[in-house]
Amino acid sequence: MDDVDRKIITQLQKDGRTTLEELSKLTGFTSMGTKKRLENLIKKGIIKISALINPSALGLYPAIVMLEMESAEAMQNVLDRFEECPRIIQIFKTMGGYNLIALVVAETKETLESISMEKCSLRCSKGIRRSEFYPISDTYFSPFLQIRENLVHKENKVAPCKVECDPCSRFENKKCVGCPTTIHYRGPL
Repeated sequence: MDDVDRKIITQLQKDGRTTLEELSKLTGFTSMGTKKRLENLIKKGIIKISALINPSALGLYPAIVMLEMESAEAMQNVLDRFEECPRIIQIFKTMGGYNLIALVVAETKETLESISMEKCSLRCSKGIRRSEFYPISDTYFSPFLQIRENLVHKENKVAPCKVECDPCSRFENKKCVGCPTTIHYRGPL
């Protein structure tokens, strides 16, 4: 990566809708030269152009979940189970005391409580030695996150984590909006 690539990336981070013409003026390259640079950054997997969402503007509640796993197999089972969960924004594999750290989001405080302790929770998976759950109060530097809105389709009877929402007492008592992938979902996503 050189200074031209850095200029392109920096500008696109500020405004992902910057035109090739505007990027060309910034880099001093022609529009075609800038386009080739941009395509090369995408092709090499250095950048991806996508929309980020401000959870606060949507009234969403983010949290951090930290998990210490018993084994590599248990870790893989958790990753497989929650791969299609729209509430999990990102999972990081770490080399510290906690093996997995996840950034999650919920539509209400009650739903956040549900995903911290119910059957659909990361923390309730098999093979977890210990876990911690931290609701996030403020976000600094950038409020935008890559929420996996593409997974919200409201078509399934059972959530991707293999949990049914409708028999859950928290869902029945309207203390959880349900999974955004299911037909039972009552939330804003």
